[in-house]
Amino acid sequence: MGKRLERVDARAKVLGTARYVDDLPFEDLLHLEVVRSPHPHARVLGVEAGEARAMPGVQAVLTAADVPGENLVPLVIPDLTILAAERVRYVGDPVALVVADSPARARAAAAAVRVDYEVLEAVFDPLEALEEDAPTITVGAGAQDAAHGGAHGGKNLFNHLQVKKGDPARGFAEAERVVEKEYRTPYQAHAYLETQGVVAVPGPDGDFTIYGSLQCPFYVHAAVARILGVPGNKVRVVQVGTGGAFGGKEDVPSIVAGLAALGAWATGRPVKHVLERSEDFATMSKRHPAVVRIKAGARADGTLCALEARVYLDSGGYATLSPVVLYRAVTHAAGPYRWPHVFVDGYAVATNKVPCGAFRGFGTLQVIFALESALDELADGLGIDPFDLRVHNALRVGDETATGQHLGESVGFLETLARAREASDYDRKRALYRTWKDGPRRRGIGIGCLLYGVGLGAKGKFIDRTGAHVQVYADGSVTVGIGHAEMGQGLRTVVSQMAAEELGVPWGRVRCLDGDTSRVPDSGPTVASRATVMAGNAVRDACRQIRAQLLAEAAELLEASPEELELADGALRVKEDPARSAPVLDVIARAAQNRRPLTATGYRLPADTWWDDAAGQGKAYEVYTYATNVCEVEVDTETGEVRVLGLVAAHDLGKAINPTLAEGQIEGGTLQGLGFALSEEMHLRQGVILNPRFATYIIPTALDAPEITPVLVEHPYSGGPYGAKGIGEPPIMGIAPCVTNAIRNATGARLREVPATPERVRAALAEPSDPPPETREA
Repeated sequence: MGKRLERVDARAKVLGTARYVDDLPFEDLLHLEVVRSPHPHARVLGVEAGEARAMPGVQAVLTAADVPGENLVPLVIPDLTILAAERVRYVGDPVALVVADSPARARAAAAAVRVDYEVLEAVFDPLEALEEDAPTITVGAGAQDAAHGGAHGGKNLFNHLQVKKGDPARGFAEAERVVEKEYRTPYQAHAYLETQGVVAVPGPDGDFTIYGSLQCPFYVHAAVARILGVPGNKVRVVQVGTGGAFGGKEDVPSIVAGLAALGAWATGRPVKHVLERSEDFATMSKRHPAVVRIKAGARADGTLCALEARVYLDSGGYATLSPVVLYRAVTHAAGPYRWPHVFVDGYAVATNKVPCGAFRGFGTLQVIFALESALDELADGLGIDPFDLRVHNALRVGDETATGQHLGESVGFLETLARAREASDYDRKRALYRTWKDGPRRRGIGIGCLLYGVGLGAKGKFIDRTGAHVQVYADGSVTVGIGHAEMGQGLRTVVSQMAAEELGVPWGRVRCLDGDTSRVPDSGPTVASRATVMAGNAVRDACRQIRAQLLAEAAELLEASPEELELADGALRVKEDPARSAPVLDVIARAAQNRRPLTATGYRLPADTWWDDAAGQGKAYEVYTYATNVCEVEVDTETGEVRVLGLVAAHDLGKAINPTLAEGQIEGGTLQGLGFALSEEMHLRQGVILNPRFATYIIPTALDAPEITPVLVEHPYSGGPYGAKGIGEPPIMGIAPCVTNAIRNATGARLREVPATPERVRAALAEPSDPPPETREA
């Protein structure tokens, strides 16, 4: 544990031998094209496909009427159809599909399908969608809205959640400084290197195999079985090489695979459905745009008194994962700080735009940007250094979160603050940049902090179980099968490390299999930074069952009891007499010869979490990670261009199983966060995305990367494998406020909306603004 071992898939990726969906060869392969709605909101009156069916190479044209099973994609709320039957809710909503013998013929036939629509009034702004006279998209969340005193009757709501602690009115009465502001965040596209794609292959026994680029094989399995109307044992889902996901391949592959499976069912031939980049950009899920209204109060010494936050997530036309995203948003809105009084009111709102789903840090970037910006504004008003304000109010072991959860262990937030402050040389540079000028250029330094609940939390507890199969062969080689997906994060590598550690075999002898629903237990989704904790514990459980067999075998060989033995340095030996030992590989060979069971299935069950909707309180997550980001920027006050000079990211991840992979996650997530902060913005008009390509949707590349300094802080968690907590999502979360706070420090301009494009920076510079005040310690 803790070694910087090479990724098990590194060579295949570097040499170009790794295979992805588009590389898979199948005989008689057909291609699929989707007929999509050109309207943001309309009633479907009829579909005429006669001309398309008669075109050369066309094998099938299907509409909602042809779906053999349920016309439903099973997600959190069952509102999403695989093909629209009566009404479309966004531009791009699938209405029909065409299967042909070439991509070009499929596209031509799709263009020939005629759909008769009755255009309906649409709504594109989440705040307008909640108004009484707004057009109705859904009335799905009436019960939740009524339970929380809402006046919307569930109209255009997918969910309504609250967090309630103490008495905010009393807290604000005690405050000597109150900040009340509105903050906005945009869509963000996942921009994975490989677009959404699957191949659906029919079998001879009425069965279907789905090969896909995905992160939740069992989600796809359930969706395909229901759409086709076949039992689960007739569907197999195989995850092939996945060229990035970031949450975007959690919900959407069920749609992509469902369409391909329909094509395979109708034609009896393999059907490929791989999206072009512009189609992926225009129609696949995104990060939720948000409006967050924050009211925060503190005493003169910087002690936080009260927080109110109202969170409006723009969910798009269907719910998909919005209820889950909203839960995380409201439970994270108070950040890693001690607040005696809190009220958070969250809404997942329907609009006639592309549906939004999960994206790395789902629901947290929006509220953290707002909170961390408001804290800096509060510090400005109090004349307190923003770093000191955070240290003064930081959560510690023994504290209680805004949701009433007691923190009994693994709270490394204070250490992340101290390590980031030191590594960034914050105090010296903050003093230096007060007077630093180079013509029109100004420099500043800023901070952005966070906490992140690991795993699915109390609202996802019902699916938060993980299993692992481990098999040891007579030669000492090992295979590990887990239900979680490798999607670039290095999961197969760290799981192999854990299995090798538990069994005492050389790391190179362990092979972690690709995801396959016919070979591994259903382990829920690979999301929420849960895979290391969940899969790691399940693998350890299975390995320990096998290790018990090896101890029993070695006990006979060494004439000792199993309790007298230990596993160390690749050998089983007597604790009190280490010279009496046997190499693990020899013991494995002997155990196999004696027919001892060297195969086991291990599990990690859900943690003891709970949530009370009415009270707005609960043990929201089993454990939290913490982080502090500090970045330096240079701002050209004439052009508005912002250049990030360097960024320090200190993360409490519990324990780094493989420090190189952990640092890679921090570096990649940080760069992705810089895109959210500075450049990534989707432009829409009447629900149509106007920049659905990399030429106009600008993501940072390696050439744009500043010097990123990862700092690993280890406060082990007793419920994690070897103390690990998870590191996948936190690196992206605190970057946007870190950047905008640095811009404020450099120029005096406060941005309450990201991305901080040159146009927005220039507009902020033109607004009257007091320079950042001299500060004192909290």
